[in-house]
Amino acid sequence: MDKHLLGNSNIQVSKVGLGTMAFGRWIDASASQRILDQSLALGIHFIDTANFYGKRQDIDHIGDGLGEQIIGQALKGKRDQVILATKVGMRMGQGKMDEGLSRQHIMQEIDRSLHRLQTDYIDLYQVHEFDPHTPLEETLLVLHELVQQGKVRAIGCSNFAVDQLRTAYKFSDTHQWTPFTSIQSELNVLTRDIEQDVFPYADQVGIGKIIYSPLARGILSGRYSSLQDIPPESRMGKGEERMKHYFTEENFTKVDKYRVIAEEVGVTLAQLILWWTIEHPQIDSMLIGASRTAHIDEIEQVMSLGIMPASLWGQIASID
Repeated sequence: MDKHLLGNSNIQVSKVGLGTMAFGRWIDASASQRILDQSLALGIHFIDTANFYGKRQDIDHIGDGLGEQIIGQALKGKRDQVILATKVGMRMGQGKMDEGLSRQHIMQEIDRSLHRLQTDYIDLYQVHEFDPHTPLEETLLVLHELVQQGKVRAIGCSNFAVDQLRTAYKFSDTHQWTPFTSIQSELNVLTRDIEQDVFPYADQVGIGKIIYSPLARGILSGRYSSLQDIPPESRMGKGEERMKHYFTEENFTKVDKYRVIAEEVGVTLAQLILWWTIEHPQIDSMLIGASRTAHIDEIEQVMSLGIMPASLWGQIASID
């Protein structure tokens, strides 16, 4: 598994990272352990989680830290084998200060994350999303202090627009605080806006790029053939809001084109899309949200394909 330095840091991440939103939410601790062990065996040593991940968020949109707890237990005796990333900012309780990126909330949650993860430091501590209710300078200062204290090696942001990223970098530069090492964004063949704004700025200032949802919430997995073929027990069938913008007639027309290419190459649709994403020249790590060991098997099969021919990569990229 190839490794890349993340931005201007000295942190090396595997080109494929393990996204763990399913841990404690859709799969239990034993299933999570199997996926983690299989990932490490394949060379996937970048593990991404969040304090928000777990069972409770499905009920009342409040995190319970169960995902971190499962990872902490699963990594006993293996902590030095992984680059561990987590996030802060989503709602973790009913109180006014139980969400967001204020000093109080971050200082509270960093210690809780360290405890659940059973470690005394986090390699990459990321803000989960932009907080319009907290001054960005307040957030950046407390993150800088966590680095100075040794609780965090590097800091990053997730789901920031380019203007928010630019403002954050300028604040850090002006005050000589620790800058963001990375940005985590959604990218796949159906959602590529960040290539036009976020990526160029990140390249300009040396911020690393982590991407998630390479299979576009499942529409690129090969599981669905049309809008009329949505299993009622699936996340889309249950009306999950984050998936609706992907499930359109226009996107299914594109999926059919990708499917034809996959058949010509002799791979599954999911393998073709994952291969294209891994070979994307601008990303440092692609997170795969695994809920079954078969998802890691698929990554192993993709890695065995080697380097994607430039002509094939361009053919896939040009579909509109």
